[in-house]
Amino acid sequence: MNDLIAHTPLGIADGCRAGCGACCIAPSISSAIPGMPDGKPAGVRCVQLDEDNLCRLFGDPRRPMVCRRFDFDPELCGSDRATALARIASLEAAT
Repeated sequence: MNDLIAHTPLGIADGCRAGCGACCIAPSISSAIPGMPDGKPAGVRCVQLDEDNLCRLFGDPRRPMVCRRFDFDPELCGSDRATALARIASLEAAT
């Protein structure tokens, strides 16, 4: 996900759906996150995900590198949030 956001007619910012948050819920993150020093388990909502499913650390240098490197992938994220959650959870379970 890029720090610069360009909106498209589909409401997608650089591919990423604003307010989706699937990548902040479905996967486990072993890196320390502000507020979650031991990372987070799969399926647990990151404490930095706000009520609108937006990352409070977006653009902040404290945001973990693993989060900064996670980019929108249409094959993984599909066409909606539910698909993204299911596909990311499935990959997490397979690894």
